[in-house]
Amino acid sequence: MKAMELTANRYCSIAHSLETLGQKWSLLIMREAMWGRTRFAEFRAIGAPTDILTARLDSLVEEGLLERRPYRDPGARARDEYVLTEAGRDLLPVLAAFVDWGDQYRPMERGPAAVFVDESTGRPVTLSFADESGAVIERGRVRMVPGPGAPEADG
Repeated sequence: MKAMELTANRYCSIAHSLETLGQKWSLLIMREAMWGRTRFAEFRAIGAPTDILTARLDSLVEEGLLERRPYRDPGARARDEYVLTEAGRDLLPVLAAFVDWGDQYRPMERGPAAVFVDESTGRPVTLSFADESGAVIERGRVRMVPGPGAPEADG
């Protein structure tokens, strides 16, 4: 049986998200896109083999996270660039959560490679949980519980 056919995974948002983003290199491609990279040559800097990079970019386009747009530099052949879609931009908190966790539990000697700031003021921002009124809730007080789409516990 395939993993996504198991009841525990079939109805799980995490499992479905991993189908799109769980392959090696996908999150690093999205990181580069968040930094404004759009061209294949720029994405090559992550170190993925060319054939795999091509496959991952194709997959991210197919899944609606990137949009392929043609461009042509003067005197060069036409090529495609990869631009974030709304769904791709909405991954920012996911990447911020990875950065937050990595900075806490796998810190780099040189400090964080990415920081998050308010676009208009440049002031640092943090990732947090908030209740429906907007009040910030400490992470230690937040737990994950089954939602309405969760399958009933198997016997």
